[in-house]
Amino acid sequence: MQQRLGHPLAPHTHNQINSPSRKGVSAIAIKKAEQPKVKRMNLNVPIDLHNAFKAATAAQGENMTNVLLQHIEQYVFEHNQGAKKPKGRRQ
Repeated sequence: MQQRLGHPLAPHTHNQINSPSRKGVSAIAIKKAEQPKVKRMNLNVPIDLHNAFKAATAAQGENMTNVLLQHIEQYVFEHNQGAKKPKGRRQ
């Protein structure tokens, strides 16, 4: 096997790295998936209820956020039939 002095990389590897015809990742336009806008909610929950809820959701293979969102969506669906959107800037 013949070694080239002064070049620690194999010849074909060196050529690929320095090749001007190869495009890098930065040359490719990567589109990010659009994420829905979210609003954070904080609520105070007794520790025992929080622990029980966390255990119950974990036992079902769910996470607490998804379960809460399902319940909120159901509540809004049941209680918002025919209601008009409030006017104003805040959402």
